[in-house]
Amino acid sequence: MPFTAMRRAVTESVSGLPRAFWWLWTSTLVNRLGAFVATFMALYLTLERGYSASYAGLVVALHGLGGVVSSLGAGVMTDRLGRRPTLLIAQASTAGSVALLGFMEHPVAIAAVAFLVGMASNASRPAVQAMMADIVRPEDRVRAFSLNYWAINLGFAISSAGAGFIASYSYRAGFLIEAAMTLVCAILVFVKLPESRPVRTALEKAADPEVGLGTVFRDGRFMGVVGLSFLVALIFQQGSVGLPVAMGEAGFTSADYGLAIAVNGVLIVALQIPVTRFIEHRDPRRLLVLSSVVAGYGFGLTALAGSLGVFALTVCVWTLAEIVNAPTQTGLVVRLSPTHGRGRYQGMYTMSWSVAGLVAPLMSGFMIDRFGAEWLWAACAVLGTVAAVGYWGLVRGLPDEGEGEGEGDREGEGVPTVDAGAAQQVAPRVDSLAPRTGSAAPRTGSAAPRTGSAAVPRP
Repeated sequence: MPFTAMRRAVTESVSGLPRAFWWLWTSTLVNRLGAFVATFMALYLTLERGYSASYAGLVVALHGLGGVVSSLGAGVMTDRLGRRPTLLIAQASTAGSVALLGFMEHPVAIAAVAFLVGMASNASRPAVQAMMADIVRPEDRVRAFSLNYWAINLGFAISSAGAGFIASYSYRAGFLIEAAMTLVCAILVFVKLPESRPVRTALEKAADPEVGLGTVFRDGRFMGVVGLSFLVALIFQQGSVGLPVAMGEAGFTSADYGLAIAVNGVLIVALQIPVTRFIEHRDPRRLLVLSSVVAGYGFGLTALAGSLGVFALTVCVWTLAEIVNAPTQTGLVVRLSPTHGRGRYQGMYTMSWSVAGLVAPLMSGFMIDRFGAEWLWAACAVLGTVAAVGYWGLVRGLPDEGEGEGEGDREGEGVPTVDAGAAQQVAPRVDSLAPRTGSAAPRTGSAAPRTGSAAVPRP
């Protein structure tokens, strides 16, 4: 029966992952359920505070700039201080700054605190992705990243609807609710998650020196992948910056755009897990090439859209590419990262999405104003093609999953050794990280948070 088959598919998708992953997954879901600031910042500043659209755009840009600035710093903290301390610092700082933002009234103070919120909220992403790579077996990582990405989208979809009702009552209540839920995430991390950073022996340190930011920049293939990730991010960002403007110029209402973009969230929630089961053990190079082409030409098809139904159909096309690209890309970053440098590598990857979030609005505004929306969609098709060719050339001779990883990752099939200092604090909980046998489990962003179509931070 279809129901029995579906239940079996879901069971196989979520089984076999360590308990620590599910606590981290729960933290992600709670965090996204409380999302408010990124979604309603512009409306809050223009409708509630009465500021101009230009000022609102400046504040939103500063929020994004904060994320760019913190990406690399958070990556360094993840490697040096550890995943758990970085998460706790980032989430506690986010809770405090978001609550403070709700009480700011002077325009300079609002802009400054919005910048701090962007820095704090983005700082957790390299730590989350590095911890997930630490605690999940290499063969299960794509599924794990995919499940995490699914939680991000599910939480965002629910929070967006709920935030609308909260805003009609009180914007300040929305800020305080987000702060409270972020604090709950920090408490979850503190109580349930021990440090996952693998411990390196003296012999390993001598044979393989510490990874610095210079090491990351000199890693040609990885930086090439980061550049390609930036191009793909530029494409997906158009779902939230170029598409609404183009639909408005074509005579469609904001409600029409809302209906069209809602298809994105619905499809991700409905298809992320089954599609992941189909792609998780397939060649990542082919998946990235395919998803880049489909994303580029999916947006390219928007040039032919003349009705709401066709706009929604184009959203369907590039959403399928997003479902494939997000977990595959994040898994590729892990495979190209040395175990003891995951934080820095994830920070660089996160920065590519943050920078794209700043560039995409400028790109779409310039091209639509100067040349028309059709040229923007043609540019998306070109970017998708360039990214596909780049992935085909760069992602060759990729090592097998788990190959070359440190002992901390191999012991217990992907369960890391716990730092000695952290073990004293969390000894009663270390057993929760014990390896578990059984069928493979779910995957993936970010995460990325995610950014893009639904205005959610991705990596």
